[in-house]
Amino acid sequence: MAPAMGQSLLCGAWVLFALLSFVDATVLFSTLPRTLAVEDEIQNQVPAMGLAKAGDDHLVIRWVLNATTQEPAAPGLDASYEKVSLKLCYAPVSQVERGWRKKNDDLHKDKTCSKAIATQKYTSLGNSTVWRITKDVPGAVYFVRAYVLNSNGTQVAYGQTRNLITIEPISGRHASIDVAAAIFSAFSVGSLIFFLALENMRGKRSSGNK
Repeated sequence: MAPAMGQSLLCGAWVLFALLSFVDATVLFSTLPRTLAVEDEIQNQVPAMGLAKAGDDHLVIRWVLNATTQEPAAPGLDASYEKVSLKLCYAPVSQVERGWRKKNDDLHKDKTCSKAIATQKYTSLGNSTVWRITKDVPGAVYFVRAYVLNSNGTQVAYGQTRNLITIEPISGRHASIDVAAAIFSAFSVGSLIFFLALENMRGKRSSGNK
């Protein structure tokens, strides 16, 4: 009887430990304080139009501890901050009827920010990065979000851009293909004109010999 009771208690302890670990690992976006100010711009785009091309354009992203906007950080709040993870996120307009981009308050299930940009060491003075928009980024409307991570790699705060950027997908055709197609088209037209002119000359000669 005693061994069986001991095993039951041990199993119960393991179940409780597993539940506590699961609860501890679950991070809800709604609970994160917005303590970073984040800005982005398309590099060398003057005037700024908010339109970028995948595979060609670069994003300049800057972040810093939020000390002046509507949600100022309390002194010492960043004591547990270790790293900042930058993500490219789908704007709400690009999530409509697209379950694979669906927002979820549980960050382990959230699909809003599926594209990693960079991970940087945290400093209250902030940092920046220049990221070339990769060719695999789908055409959509985006914003940039920065997650603050603690020493365990858990999200403890965030910040995100207020402006939106529209990214055009790569066309799938290289410029050299377009050039070759244009040359071939011009050659075809030239050949057709030459053939018609030659036939016309032959027709005139035939008429003159009669």
